[in-house]
Amino acid sequence: MSRACRYLDVSRQTVYQQEQRTAERTNTGSAITPLVQHWRRQMPRVGTRKLHHLMQSQLKAQGIKLGRDALFNHLRTEGLLVKPKRRFTKTTYTYAWMRKHPNLFSGQEIYRPEQAFVSDITYVESGEGVHYLSLVTDACSRKIMGHELSWQMKASDTVKALHRAAGQRHTKQPLIHHSDRGTQYCSRLYQQALKQHGIEPSMTDGYDCYQNAMAERVNGILKQEFLMERCKTFDELKRLIDESITTYNQVRPHLSLDMKTPDEVHKKASC
Repeated sequence: MSRACRYLDVSRQTVYQQEQRTAERTNTGSAITPLVQHWRRQMPRVGTRKLHHLMQSQLKAQGIKLGRDALFNHLRTEGLLVKPKRRFTKTTYTYAWMRKHPNLFSGQEIYRPEQAFVSDITYVESGEGVHYLSLVTDACSRKIMGHELSWQMKASDTVKALHRAAGQRHTKQPLIHHSDRGTQYCSRLYQQALKQHGIEPSMTDGYDCYQNAMAERVNGILKQEFLMERCKTFDELKRLIDESITTYNQVRPHLSLDMKTPDEVHKKASC
């Protein structure tokens, strides 16, 4: 050891300190991986920043100090970083003769829950075929207020998600409903349901998906972070979606909500 240190022009203390740091990193890594796996079982594609936030109390209980960059490096070394997925299937169809509404959502300052709902339809698959998931999300709290899984993109199925969302409201304050110009949202059935619940309709100006970006984002979170495994049946997929939405609302922190969950923000602001 002494001869090697003289040759490399380093002290034995430096070598011992490096060995100690390496051992500490190994021990820390062996404690971190089970924690990551614990949260990934609930949210398979949860990102590094959210993982770091979720793990803080567990790390503190074990006396581990771990920065976000160090966690990122550990996930990369262990091959635990999530890779983005991008797929697109058209779910919006509209016709010139159908009733449209002006865009009331654009430029509006959203400052309270139940000020605006955003809605969209996305496709999901099982071993039995392609299905369609209708979602209604609160624009302020990001809470999924209503959802419905169906075999077809029919207005009668989409309106069920709206009824569920309206049934979960805590306030009677003015509310708008923003969507794209899909035939389901333009239909008489859906517009009558909005009127029944006292909700004012709002629609995108055209076919620009960015005008309904918040709803699109929620679709992406569910599909990319939760619906990872291909279910064999429609019923199995329905159960998975119900569980995933519960986890999304009650467990998954949001960067845009200062790392709070949608349920926390919705309940606190609605009291």
